[in-house]
Amino acid sequence: METVETLDRSAPLILSLVLLLQLIATSFEILKKRSSSSDEIQLRQQIKQLLKEASSLSTPSTFAQAAKLRRAAAAKEKELTKCRECLNEKKSSYDLYLRVLSVVKVLAYLVLSWSFWGIPVAAIPHQLVQPFGKMLSWGARDPASSHIMVGIVPWLVLTTRVSKHLCLKLANRLSCL
Repeated sequence: METVETLDRSAPLILSLVLLLQLIATSFEILKKRSSSSDEIQLRQQIKQLLKEASSLSTPSTFAQAAKLRRAAAAKEKELTKCRECLNEKKSSYDLYLRVLSVVKVLAYLVLSWSFWGIPVAAIPHQLVQPFGKMLSWGARDPASSHIMVGIVPWLVLTTRVSKHLCLKLANRLSCL
């Protein structure tokens, strides 16, 4: 009876933990991509516009005005360089967070594997997984029942794949907004 209660609670808990870790990783990836801000794009457009205006002023009477526009473009380029340095610092901090999160994921997977090794995480009717039953019951076999007992390793693989797919769909939806 105790195994059935553990079986009922462990699968959704593991799925929610894996999904939470994947959501955090995906949010860091989205923030890293969005860190190339609109300020940088706007600065590039302003520089291009200033240089275009300066090149159109080629007569001797407008030389001073063209030089002033070129100096303004040079100042904007310096500002763009500072902006890029700031963005690189942000991106490197996101890289650090992603590395730490990867270590946390590995540790969580190891702890889950160690905790549930040999204990079934989920039970699936034999007819649903006819050719793959032995592969799913890796480390958690129960020949007495008509259900295939799913072990922790296949469950972690399955939940990781599902959570990555869900997070990619969510990221695509958010990028369209």
